[in-house]
Amino acid sequence: MKLALELTARGQEAVVINADSAQVYADLAILSARPTEEEMQGVEHRLFGVWDGAEACSAADWARAARREIAEAHERGAVPVLAGGTGLYIRTLLDGIAPVPEIDPAIRAEVRALPLADAWIALQAEDPGRAARLHSADANRIARALEVVRSTGNSLSYWQERHQGGLAGEIGLHPLILLPTREWLYERCDRRFAAMMEAGAIAEAAALLARDLSQNLPVMRAIGVPEIAALLRGEISRDEAIERGQMATRNYAKRQYTWFRRQFPPQWLRAEQSDYYPDPNFEILFSNFRLT
Repeated sequence: MKLALELTARGQEAVVINADSAQVYADLAILSARPTEEEMQGVEHRLFGVWDGAEACSAADWARAARREIAEAHERGAVPVLAGGTGLYIRTLLDGIAPVPEIDPAIRAEVRALPLADAWIALQAEDPGRAARLHSADANRIARALEVVRSTGNSLSYWQERHQGGLAGEIGLHPLILLPTREWLYERCDRRFAAMMEAGAIAEAAALLARDLSQNLPVMRAIGVPEIAALLRGEISRDEAIERGQMATRNYAKRQYTWFRRQFPPQWLRAEQSDYYPDPNFEILFSNFRLT
């Protein structure tokens, strides 16, 4: 927001484009900490809350939508500011989409019906390379990798090596990766989840659960939804739900932290400060988008 507001103050329109896999869903305003109208401060925001939870938003889906939003912003002379912690979304947008053929519906149904433990064992046997890169509890990615190898005869890695349609070579990039101290980060994680519970997260989760959606959908696995579901079933107390939600948030942040440190090019600017403002880099960015 600091960058977008500074651009606006200098007479340059800015558009903030969401790159967070939870904030895309309309059902998760509170639990995803989606920015409010007040927090947007009059700056146009795109791809926030635009997906119905009944439809999974894959990295490829998001990348196609983001590419359209970026093109539209450029057409009117605006600067697109991508913000969000889903690194896979960003990588897919920049590097391209793996040309995975359509998955056989029967194979998909068969794979998605497997218990997680069985799917994990099958993936270890059928695509050990991919299994080695995944966590045994990552149900969605395990199912995806297994359905790809069974439907196409090739591993997901095989297709990912053949990316096409990446945006990296077509635009100027000014990336910044925030890597604050873990102590600060984990404290914020705990505080944020507790605040969301006070702000109506229980009612939001209850409304989502009332839709009776498939448990395989990403929206149903979003941090806070399983924990609040257990609370609503009377299996745990409110305090226990908060503790579990805070732990899940910290664990996710830890995985993100590691991912961002390793997955993006070493020349990308990294900053430890939680409120870092890239003044020298901003001057470069602004000069590239100066209005005439």
